[in-house]
Amino acid sequence: MNTIDAFSHDVPAEGDFGYSQAIRSGGLIHVSGQLSFDEAGEFLHAGDFAAQLKRTYANMDKVLDHYGATRNQVLSQTLYVVDLRQNAAAAAEGNLGYFGDHRPVSTVLGVTELTLPGQVVEISFAVDTELPA
Repeated sequence: MNTIDAFSHDVPAEGDFGYSQAIRSGGLIHVSGQLSFDEAGEFLHAGDFAAQLKRTYANMDKVLDHYGATRNQVLSQTLYVVDLRQNAAAAAEGNLGYFGDHRPVSTVLGVTELTLPGQVVEISFAVDTELPA
């Protein structure tokens, strides 16, 4: 029998919207869209794609660290990008920098807007902790 282990960054939005940042069931971890916020839940870097992407990957690392997982165990990711044509090269560069030689399945979607004013990127992903780290 699988048990469910939910993870929280303990930021106000989790209660306001009623969601978990991640849920682990067995060896699989499903992660809600991560974005550029600090430890207090304050949104950072409005309109700055590169800075938001860097902070979003740092928040992804917090989720991975909680579960003792690594970037090499990420199976898939979905990037939601405002102004995709303008930000595609920066998204690719950030992705390559974050994952190095690891190549998870990836979908990039251009969107009109995201939840917060000035938010230009969000990333959800899935992890298999049974893969080699």
